[in-house]
Amino acid sequence: MSKSKKFELRVVQNDTGWTVEIIRQKTAKETIVSKSQDGFTSAEEAQAWGETELESFLKALTERNKRRAINREIKFS
Repeated sequence: MSKSKKFELRVVQNDTGWTVEIIRQKTAKETIVSKSQDGFTSAEEAQAWGETELESFLKALTERNKRRAINREIKFS
């Protein structure tokens, strides 16, 4: 599983099944749901999907941050 200080998974059971949420730690007390998916039949299935999705989410976030950093360097050079 991807380790990140700022992002983690939360698997929640509701009426229709299981829901996975990728949550971001905004402050010490406040979290924000960055992405969620529901409709899973088991907690294991939800956890597996969440782990792969968290990895791809963090990879996309890293790529976007790199592109923005390059644009800032070009803009302020």
